[in-house]
Amino acid sequence: MYAIVDIETTGGHATQNRITEISIFVHNGVEVIDHFETLIHPEMQIPPYIQAFTGISNEMVAHAPTFAQVANRIYEVLKDQIFVAHNVNFDHSFIKHQLQECGYDLNVKKLCTVRLSRKIVPGYKSYSLGNICSSLGIHLQNRHRAGGDALATVKLFEYLLAQDTEKHITDSLKRGSKEQVLPPNVSKTDFEKLPKAPGVYYFVDDKGLAVYVGKAKNIRSRVGTHFSGELKGKQKQNFMREVHGFSHTATGNELLAVLLESHEIKRLWPDENRSQKRVQQIFGLYDYLDQNNKIRFGIDKVRKDSKPLLTFSTHAAALQYLNTLIDNFGLCPKLCNSQTNKADCIHVQHEICDGYCLVAENAAAYNAKAQTFFDELMADKKIHYILGKGRNYKEQCVILYEPNTFVAYTFVGINEKIDFDLVKELAISLKINPFMESVLGQVVSGEKSKGYKVFTQLKMAVL
Repeated sequence: MYAIVDIETTGGHATQNRITEISIFVHNGVEVIDHFETLIHPEMQIPPYIQAFTGISNEMVAHAPTFAQVANRIYEVLKDQIFVAHNVNFDHSFIKHQLQECGYDLNVKKLCTVRLSRKIVPGYKSYSLGNICSSLGIHLQNRHRAGGDALATVKLFEYLLAQDTEKHITDSLKRGSKEQVLPPNVSKTDFEKLPKAPGVYYFVDDKGLAVYVGKAKNIRSRVGTHFSGELKGKQKQNFMREVHGFSHTATGNELLAVLLESHEIKRLWPDENRSQKRVQQIFGLYDYLDQNNKIRFGIDKVRKDSKPLLTFSTHAAALQYLNTLIDNFGLCPKLCNSQTNKADCIHVQHEICDGYCLVAENAAAYNAKAQTFFDELMADKKIHYILGKGRNYKEQCVILYEPNTFVAYTFVGINEKIDFDLVKELAISLKINPFMESVLGQVVSGEKSKGYKVFTQLKMAVL
């Protein structure tokens, strides 16, 4: 038994919009045996552009029942049927969400006539309801109203039932089939081609442009989670409409996947990515000479074309590092702009130093202390070679990282001697950013280096 459904709504996603009309045809696989249809008062204003699109006005629904008043009837019609719709996840997400609000849990199998049409009658340019019905000679009346669209979907579904010689409908209903959850414009075959391995994946639109970039330990499994569970939110509904395909880049290990994802988000700027697209205020540690030719340090916002010694994601982190620098190298808090009040230098008060800020020591003596820090900083800036798993058992990945300067990667044979100069020449560069700095800093420091080997000298290394 099938429940062939169409709804009209006040907008595109279930969490912030409501149903204005519903039509359900109950079908036994041969013919329609029951029909329920009604306008529904959405308990909110219908936007003007939606009124123009559907023809359903606020006045038309003013005396219609609310969803809560017909929820029991809708649930009873749907609960034991296979839920069928054109772009099924859209209709199902609205109805399930509003039934949940009324205390009903709709748990049914689904069939999408967009996906089924692509499989059973392939080769058409468009599979929108209007276009596929026109191509197949199915008459569609009362377009963009629930009754007209639902009746056209009934006729389309009957046509698909008759043409389904390869049992696509039966296969779609099998337990574990992804047909019920994948976007209507995505091929299950394309999904099944995704590897069960670490890497970066891309959702692309009908023009092949990336709408979302993600990383994963297991690409296929992670991609599947985007379309499982509740689909009522705006972002998931946008996915279902926009996504027409997948692509991916295998990385062999999670660290490279994290780095490549960050690089690709900055490069492609996909619509559906959020977190790493926020404008980040970065702070830098700078050095300069004062009027007494003393080397001084300070913290400031990183601006275009400025060249900080080090960068930090927050001012607090930069200040903490600067205070550690002062303590470790015997520098002056006032000359480092750590102490900004007009009082005497706190190190002078506590007899920790000899009053460098009071010009009690010549510039050369003080600068020697600062130079010690520079020497250590330059030592830390040497290139780190991070070795991790490759994309297969025959290779290993080499990530090259020079703090605050660059990051790149390549793959080499698992047992071959590594010529690090050649590796640097062949490596693919990524545009370094503060997020990458943070991740790589934890690996280089040993904080999160499990599964990786870090080298800082040009010598043979085998994973």
